[in-house]
Amino acid sequence: MTNKFLALIPARYGSTRFPGKPLAMIENKPMIQHVYEKATGFFEYVYVATDDERIQKSVEHFGGRVVMTKDSHQSGTDRCAEALHKLEKQLGTFFDVVVNIQGDEPFIDPVQLKLISESFRSEKTEIATLVKKIDCQTDLFDINKPKVILNKNLEAIYFSRTPIPYYRNLEEHKWLKHHKYYKHIGLYAYRADVLKQITKLDQSSLEVAESLEQLRWIEHGYRIAVRETDIENISIDTPSDLQKIDKK
Repeated sequence: MTNKFLALIPARYGSTRFPGKPLAMIENKPMIQHVYEKATGFFEYVYVATDDERIQKSVEHFGGRVVMTKDSHQSGTDRCAEALHKLEKQLGTFFDVVVNIQGDEPFIDPVQLKLISESFRSEKTEIATLVKKIDCQTDLFDINKPKVILNKNLEAIYFSRTPIPYYRNLEEHKWLKHHKYYKHIGLYAYRADVLKQITKLDQSSLEVAESLEQLRWIEHGYRIAVRETDIENISIDTPSDLQKIDKK
C-alpha cells in the first residue's frame, strides 16, 4: 500500500532565544523558505503551519502554502495535529502519514526525509524518528542534545537529557569507546490517526521530568521506530548560530 504523506513545518514567531527566527535571512531568503524548498523537493503536499501573520505573509510572498493555527499550542506536534485536521477538511482528502519538519532546520537533507518516510513501509510503524551516533564527549553530556536507547527491533525505549546507559565501573571519558551512544535528531513522522491520538494524551511524569514530549508517547504505550542517519544538520537556535553560518 502506498502512503499519502503530508509534510508540515510548524513555525512560530515568538522565541525566547531568537524572536522572529523563521524570518531570519540566510543567503537572501528567510529561513522558513529554505526549509520549505527542501521539503517540496521530496514531498508533494507541504504546508507551513503558523499562528503569526508575518510568517503567513512571508510564505505566501515566496509562493508557499500555509495553514493558520491557534497561538496556544505547547508543541509543534500539537500544531501539526490542528493543521492536519484543517487541511483534510479544506482539501477534501485524507493523509496516511504526517511528517513534522522543524522550521529551524534550513539544511535538512532529503536523504533524511527519505529515510524517515521509508519507516512507514511497515504497517506496524506508528511514529518514526532519527538518531545519530555520538562521536564526541561534549555531545554525550550536553543536556540540549537528548540521548536515545533502542531495543532489538530498532524502537526507542527511552530518551534522556543525560547519557544513557550509565556505564558503571568505567571512567566517563572512556564511555564512547565501549558503547555506541545515540543522540536524537528532531525529525518526526506519525500515522495520521496516531497523531490525533497522542495530542489528546495527558502529560506524563517522565515527560515533565525530562521536558521531552516523546516520553509521553512511550509511557502511554506507543512505539517509536528509529532509523540511524550519519548526517547532522546545522539547526538555528540563536542569532549566534546564524552568524556562524555567515562566516562560512
